[in-house]
Amino acid sequence: MTENINSRSSLERKEPLNSAKPESLAPEAHRIVQRRAVGAVLIAAAGIFFLAEFIAAAAWTDPPYSYTYNYISDLGVHGPSTALGQYMYSPLAWVMNTGFFLFGITVFAGVAMLKGRRRAALILAGLVAAGGVLLALFPASGEATKDGAIDYHSLGALASIVGGNVLVIVLGRLHRLIGVSRKPGKAMVVLGVIGLVSLAGFLALAGSGANVLVGLVERCAVYPVLIGLICAGVPIWNRRPLDTREARATNTGEAGSTPESAIDAEEEVELVAAAGVAESPGAAAEG
Repeated sequence: MTENINSRSSLERKEPLNSAKPESLAPEAHRIVQRRAVGAVLIAAAGIFFLAEFIAAAAWTDPPYSYTYNYISDLGVHGPSTALGQYMYSPLAWVMNTGFFLFGITVFAGVAMLKGRRRAALILAGLVAAGGVLLALFPASGEATKDGAIDYHSLGALASIVGGNVLVIVLGRLHRLIGVSRKPGKAMVVLGVIGLVSLAGFLALAGSGANVLVGLVERCAVYPVLIGLICAGVPIWNRRPLDTREARATNTGEAGSTPESAIDAEEEVELVAAAGVAESPGAAAEG
């Protein structure tokens, strides 16, 4: 009798990993679709900014736009105009301004869709969205410096850069909860810190009026936000549910649910080992 019980227990432990009933897989399929939507939106936010910047810069040919000398905001000024010591003439300024607007809104949408996010992350995403709208509506033209509209543009830039970098740091710290593994999470924290330090350098350089590599330093403050969003979006898109007994139990409803969080390879090994230790006493008792 004891041998039969042990035999059944062994069979249960060796059951196929795909033994969940088809109807029980529907909730997990819905979660996969939702995760991929979140990942796609976060990646799209960065892609919108990069694409708008590239298109607007490519159209600026007389003289050619410089990624190291010109401010990013110059791309949003049709001109011809002069402000902040720089000549501005962006034929496709509307593309850059549309990019600013869509970037902010998309970041907010992506963070709002995240599972496991904290209120602080949503507030920071709202700050980025508000900054993007201000950047789009109040270009940094020469006229803007005269009528005071430049103040709104500057406020928008500060909100987007500070809010974006702090958001990336917060999401990196919450990597387990939002579905990002440890390494990308750490990378996001580092990127956010680099962005904030670069922002301090950019403000000092811009305030001095030197205009030496000011565009490059500004991008060192902005690009970490974009790369950080990609670091969050790609793992969320690619993440698969754990192929373990606990994950199957979640799908079939036979046990408590596994947290909806990212678990990297090392964490998965630890979880499987813990599950094996937990099963051994039960098998011994049956014997």
